[in-house]
Amino acid sequence: MFAMLAGYLRLIVFTIGLLVGVQLPGFVDQYVKRVGAHQSEAAKDFSGFQQTADKYFGGDVQALIAHHAADADAAFKDEAVDIRALYDRLTALTAELAALRGSFPSQLLHVLFRANPEILAETRAAYSYTVPLNPSAVVCGVALGACAALLIETVLVGVLGLLRPRRPRARLA
Repeated sequence: MFAMLAGYLRLIVFTIGLLVGVQLPGFVDQYVKRVGAHQSEAAKDFSGFQQTADKYFGGDVQALIAHHAADADAAFKDEAVDIRALYDRLTALTAELAALRGSFPSQLLHVLFRANPEILAETRAAYSYTVPLNPSAVVCGVALGACAALLIETVLVGVLGLLRPRRPRARLA
């Protein structure tokens, strides 16, 4: 009876792992698209400042920021802080987008371990579940399902090993 329940539990865990695994490529894709959208928006917002830097400072944004920060007018000094914030955001988003240009496994690792927390939370909140049947989704689903089933099997075998009564060993004379 217990073997049958353990078998069903393995199947349930594998199925859950499979369903979660097939979501990963879609989630990564939606994350990449959000990063791209944020980067495009930041580039658009910063374009006027970049044009000013191009026109008066040979394209050097740092010189534009320093010029604003050194101005006696408080409004220009405050604007230097805003320009710096926009520039830093654009730089960070451009780097994030560059990190996501690799293969799916490298994208997945980046999203799992080095994703932008703000955009990751935004993606998680707005994620729309899908069941794509592309090679990445199938491989992720089967791999995660197999790992989950193997993990539960290992735990069950370990627990059973601890709970089974031990038979005394026969002594050799």
